[in-house]
This record gives sequence, structure tokens and C-alpha cells, in this order.
Amino acid sequence: MIKTIYLAGGCFRGVEAYFKTIEGVICTQVGYANGDSEETKYEQLKFTGHAETVKLEFDENIIDLEKILEYFYYIVDPFSINRQANDIGFQYRTGIFTEDEEDFKFCKDFIKQKQSNEKEKIQIKVEKLKNYIKAEEYHQDYLYKNPLGYCHINLNDKPKL
Repeated sequence: MIKTIYLAGGCFRGVEAYFKTIEGVICTQVGYANGDSEETKYEQLKFTGHAETVKLEFDENIIDLEKILEYFYYIVDPFSINRQANDIGFQYRTGIFTEDEEDFKFCKDFIKQKQSNEKEKIQIKVEKLKNYIKAEEYHQDYLYKNPLGYCHINLNDKPKL
């Protein structure tokens, strides 16, 4: 079964490139989610409140939602507010956005379980997807088109799950 989840983990370019290397991920798309309007552009994010987000489609027969969330938790700083590495601002907040009620509950429980093992407060927000706008074409597959482009994620570092 093909499922969809939306992950905001700082600069969407690195998050997209990382998940493209995960077996079972069948499609990624970068965009802007959960802002105050139904339209935005990259240059307007600080005004519209959207988060840089990766729409991720995966085959649940190959990888389950829990493993997707484990990879996500591994590549972000879960305690940071509106910042990942050198990327600072509300558009770089961390979040997990879902369209499905069952997935929403699962993601909430996942973060709650992670919190039980942490001393600091986890800042990853789990929310229903309010809106999503596909980013401009030059952002899609950015690190494949620009292999020397900035990325805050080590694309080769994978935890053993």
C-alpha cells in the first residue's frame, strides 16, 4: 500500500535527497506546508508562515511509517526551535504533517515515546496537514542538479533500524 507523509526538517533540499536513498520511498516532492495561505513562493515564506516540507510517498510493504519517522528523527535536531544547522527561521521548523487520522495518532504516539527517553523537550510538531503547495521546479531534486549545493544533512549516514 502506498502511503504519504509530509516532513519538515529544515532545508527541504537535504531532507528530500536523504529520503530518496531510503529503500521503499517511491516519490518525493519539495513544497511548503501549513502556512497561513493557500499560495506562497520561496521568497514569501517568512510572511506566509509555511514550513519547507517534503511530501514523501512510500510503499508500506517495504518500509513502514515507524521506520520513516526513525530516519526523520535521526536527521533533525529534535530540540531546536525554528532552526536546523545554519538554517534559521520559522520556515525551517520541524514538523510531521498527516492527512490520515490513524497516521496522525501514530505520529503523536511516536513523538510521545521519544520524549519519554529525552531530557530536553522535543520541538517536532505533529499536525494535520492544513495546506501544501509544491515548490518551484528549481527546488525539486536540487542536490541532484547541484551536487555541491549546501546540505545540513549527512546523506550517507544511516542508522541501523
